[in-house]
Amino acid sequence: MGRWWVFYADWQMECCGTPFSVGDEVSWPLLLMDSDDVLGGGWYDELSKLSSLAEVVRDEDGGVVTTLRTDDGLTAALNEDPVARSDTDSEQWIRTVGLLTVQRHGGEWPETMGTVRSIHVVHQEFVETSPGSHTLEPVPASRRLQSVDRCPKWFGERPSGVLAELDVPDPRT
Repeated sequence: MGRWWVFYADWQMECCGTPFSVGDEVSWPLLLMDSDDVLGGGWYDELSKLSSLAEVVRDEDGGVVTTLRTDDGLTAALNEDPVARSDTDSEQWIRTVGLLTVQRHGGEWPETMGTVRSIHVVHQEFVETSPGSHTLEPVPASRRLQSVDRCPKWFGERPSGVLAELDVPDPRT
């Protein structure tokens, strides 16, 4: 069994998500993002290290995404293809690090099933990029986590999503 940290953005939940509780079995399409691209970075304790043969997956719309399936049951799409290759290239072994995120928009790819072990509402502070711009950016080192038993459907202005700890069963056992 593998234990993974997964960030579920507030807008993803509010648009297309189903709230979940600690102990629930879930199935999510996961995307491995560069951690610096998620709320300004700083996710050092929540990073996932993936190492697997890469698979090319086509979605219903003809889009192509590279996915990794780890030995312990996790399946995640890669935000950017780490190697330049065509669909006909043989499989390649990839090692990469990032933050696992739930992705309900964009391409379709295999989902990861697991049991939620903990949930933390992510409170992230934002500041305008320039006075009066109404464009916001995350304030570095201003994130705080609030432990909860259930993921909310609606977040309001301050929370930015949830960080869930997910146990993924080993398919070999």
